[in-house]
Amino acid sequence: MPRFIRKTNKKAGTPPGTLVHVGEKKQDHTRITLMDYDAEHLGEDQLQDIATVFPLKDLPTTTWINVDGVHDIDAIEKLGHHFMIHSLTLEDTVNTSQRPKLEEFDAYLYVVLKMLDYDREHEKIRSEQVSLLVGPNFLISFQEQEGDVFNAVRDRIRKGRGRIRQGGSDYLAYALIDCIVDHYFLVLEQLGEKIENLENGIYENTGPDLLRDIFRLKQEMIYLRKQVWPLRETLSHILKLESPLVKDATRVFFMDVYDHLVKGIDVIESLRDVLSGLQDLHISITGHHMNEIMKVLTIIATIFIPITFVAGIYGMNFEVMPELKWRWGYVAVWGLFGAISAGMLFYFRRRKWL
Repeated sequence: MPRFIRKTNKKAGTPPGTLVHVGEKKQDHTRITLMDYDAEHLGEDQLQDIATVFPLKDLPTTTWINVDGVHDIDAIEKLGHHFMIHSLTLEDTVNTSQRPKLEEFDAYLYVVLKMLDYDREHEKIRSEQVSLLVGPNFLISFQEQEGDVFNAVRDRIRKGRGRIRQGGSDYLAYALIDCIVDHYFLVLEQLGEKIENLENGIYENTGPDLLRDIFRLKQEMIYLRKQVWPLRETLSHILKLESPLVKDATRVFFMDVYDHLVKGIDVIESLRDVLSGLQDLHISITGHHMNEIMKVLTIIATIFIPITFVAGIYGMNFEVMPELKWRWGYVAVWGLFGAISAGMLFYFRRRKWL
């Protein structure tokens, strides 16, 4: 349950715009990296002081400031004050329980989305909130910890490949979002492999462990859908924006990301349906096995009912009974038992109950 509902007790009663970090503190220090570039030049650095980036705000180059660790309230307040970021935006940035969304302001766009990874060791999806502040010539990204899926974007910037060095901050935002969405498919591929393994072994393994695995995967799919589905609305909002911060030439690329996301959501729904089908099939197989067992036991009990009846009659303690002192009585009774059993088995087989 904590993965779906996070504790926000320390924010209760605080006025709007109060910066309080909500979520797990995933690293002790804050790491700030900078990439400042245009078509001809590139500057890259890891900063010790946030004030180092302040002069870059008024330059015509595109500036990408990446902040790893959103628990440092002072650094985020300084950055927000210089770039004139609304206090409510900063409040959402340090609150890592946000739903993926887009907020439009006059000077910038604020995008929240989830970066996902699959932890094979613990068989769980790990989620990290990524916040993007997209200005006219800058982009500030906030992450909960070091390590992300943006290395391909950094390599493209360093090597000057494609149009990223000429595209501006809105194209950089597209490239980052595209990397995150592409990584969703890697998570889906890993989950799909586990579901396929369950499909292949469902007829051999019908024990409680299989049902437990299905239930755990269903939880992961619900969690995945919760993290991914709202991004569809966010991208749709970006496509409808009438803002100079998103150029028409970049809007086409956002449409491509939107199409990829819709495809990913379709895969999520398909895998959820497969898991529901596996759960129903598991219940059906278990019920079928139980019915087979009950059928065998019922047939055995049915055969022994007349045998028990005959044995009960000859087990009565009366002195004068027919066949009581007959020499072949014991053998005859066993012959009668065999004839009754054979006759009933023949009848069951003829009725196709066996």
